[in-house]
Amino acid sequence: MRLQVTVRRGHVNDGVRSYVESKFAKLGKRLHESTLVEVVLDRERNPRIADDHVVEAALHLKGSHLRGREAAASFEAATDLLVDKLERLVERERDKKVHEPRRRAQGVAPPEPVPVEEIEQTLRAEG
Repeated sequence: MRLQVTVRRGHVNDGVRSYVESKFAKLGKRLHESTLVEVVLDRERNPRIADDHVVEAALHLKGSHLRGREAAASFEAATDLLVDKLERLVERERDKKVHEPRRRAQGVAPPEPVPVEEIEQTLRAEG
């Protein structure tokens, strides 16, 4: 997993950045190593918004992209919420790719074999 952490409007200390990287590293165990994960840390500028620390993430998976956004009173809390949400989304995406084709294949009955007599009749009619 390739992780890019960017900060919009200001800066964060190294403790917050390392916390975000460690939480997303746990999510990386469920992802392919070539998956790009972009994380953006931001603060809302409206003083009336209590949950002003926003964490957004975009996972660029093979064939699809997952996005998530969470806000909380701190970057750590928002990161925890977002990682939980993204884990559920990744599992759901994996289920769609792996389990659904298998379920559809089980529901389809195999075609009935053609009797030998019909094959011989068609060959006689053609030749």
